[in-house]
Amino acid sequence: MKAAAKYFVACAALAVSWAPIYWMVTIALKREIDQFASPPLWFDFAPTWEHFHDAFFVRSFGREMANSAVIAGGSTLAALLLGVPAAYGLARLHWPGSLGERVGFWILSTRMLPPIVTIVPLFLMMRELRLLNSLLGLALVYTAFNLPFVVWMMRGFFDEIPRELEEAAMVDGESRLGALLRVVLPLSRPGLAATAVFCLIVAWNEFLFALILSQTAASITLPVGIASRVTQYKIEWGSMSAAGVVAMLPVLIFAAAVQKHLVRGLSLGAVKG
Repeated sequence: MKAAAKYFVACAALAVSWAPIYWMVTIALKREIDQFASPPLWFDFAPTWEHFHDAFFVRSFGREMANSAVIAGGSTLAALLLGVPAAYGLARLHWPGSLGERVGFWILSTRMLPPIVTIVPLFLMMRELRLLNSLLGLALVYTAFNLPFVVWMMRGFFDEIPRELEEAAMVDGESRLGALLRVVLPLSRPGLAATAVFCLIVAWNEFLFALILSQTAASITLPVGIASRVTQYKIEWGSMSAAGVVAMLPVLIFAAAVQKHLVRGLSLGAVKG
């Protein structure tokens, strides 16, 4: 009886969590006259692909999605390239006194600051560097925003790996860098996968910085592009829903590709700090 109750609760939670997604998919496939039908048409409607055609062939959602892919992918890769060595240094190298813990806290403290309070300084810095309305400028901002998260996540994973493995590799002639590349990183693939997924989600869905720092058609990202379809005259529900459906796919595909490592990564090291 208890098992049946657990399954019922799990199925109910799953239905509640998937209901908005299903509704968005149906809106993307419905004609405008069916979108506002009363009672709502959950299943009995004639599907159409006109909203997808309008979003990606008539409008600029395709270009905005490409911008988001470049920025999110580039910033995630850059954050990993910079954050992994920093996390390794905090986890393995000897720091005098409590300097290592202090440095770690200083890095973490940058995530305690509400992002909105940094938008004016960032805007002025990007303007001086002539990086406003550019993909590079947003990628740099997202890299800086994700870097503390990468450091703290990967530090926890590195702490889970026995030091003896690196010491044995260095006794056999490996350098510290060689031990990191050939021993530690292969063992920490679950952590890398989990960290990369979270960084990609943050950069892919970020709205505030993209809204302020990119205002030209060539640099707008997908979240800003979708929001721009809400005007004082009309809300383009079908086109927005079609873009939202397609926007989910890259993250879902990437998460599915690293699922084997991701499941283990979420249970090891990620909550250790």
